[in-house]
Amino acid sequence: MTVRPKTLAWVNQHLDSGERVVKTETLHGGMTAEMRRLTIGTRDAVTRHLVLRSFVDSYYLENAEEWLNREAGALTLLAGTSVLAPELVALDPTAVHCEYPSLLMTHLEGRSVLDDAGVETRAPLLARQLVSIHALQPAERPQEFKTLTTAESVVIPKGGDATAWAAAIDVIRKPAPPYEGRFLHRDFQPGNVLFDVPPSGPTHARITGVVDWSQPSWGPADLDVAHCCTNLALLHDPSWGLRFAEAYEEAGGALAAAPNERLYWLVRDALSCSEEVELWAQAYQDAGRADLTTSVLEQRLDAYVTGLMKALG
Repeated sequence: MTVRPKTLAWVNQHLDSGERVVKTETLHGGMTAEMRRLTIGTRDAVTRHLVLRSFVDSYYLENAEEWLNREAGALTLLAGTSVLAPELVALDPTAVHCEYPSLLMTHLEGRSVLDDAGVETRAPLLARQLVSIHALQPAERPQEFKTLTTAESVVIPKGGDATAWAAAIDVIRKPAPPYEGRFLHRDFQPGNVLFDVPPSGPTHARITGVVDWSQPSWGPADLDVAHCCTNLALLHDPSWGLRFAEAYEEAGGALAAAPNERLYWLVRDALSCSEEVELWAQAYQDAGRADLTTSVLEQRLDAYVTGLMKALG
């Protein structure tokens, strides 16, 4: 699909003299926004790439202005830090110039890697990258984190361990434990981390950037870690949840010391996934993991929650 006329005109306003959009490509894997990679042709017959993020789904439009402004702020903050992220090019959060609320940014080399092969190498790299994000000290803190899942909103998978799920739901009925605030990505997971994987194989992969900064927040490091744990558990194997938490600590990150406090954040993220398993499955399949059906994810989520309750409950 080509870029819509008004949006294309807006993009053109932010190109250098003599440049033009020569190709568009849909980027898959996201759940909230339409993503396109734009190939920009220059006078010298070379090309460069930009990424266009637009909110077109009516379900997400009401949050588009806030999310795009937060992403623009995060990209500005990250410029010049040790965290590789896109650079902001232009912003139209209320669709004054475009058909839909949009953000234009630079394109990072690399790709998200969701395959099972090489996860043993990638997990420690993800952990070290997340420690670097949490080490940032912004002059102005982003807004406090939000969690929307309640005991009543949890959806127990078909055939799930009713006893384990009841115990897990009881965990999030309690107040959140105290924590030391950190700068959070809030959707840090393999789909939002780009890798360069050389021909020599996945054991030599390296991270080239972190994308999707629409939800930067201030809160416990455990919350970001828990979200990546849930994703790894569903992408690869339920055991990868706790294994990633261990990798984060081995990389120098600090998590809640008390097992019940650590359990709270891990369970809270896992239970939030229960409400959107079909959406997660669709996003994974769009990104190339056709094997990750809703049924498979439900089984893995049940095994993961059950495992958490046995290990830390």
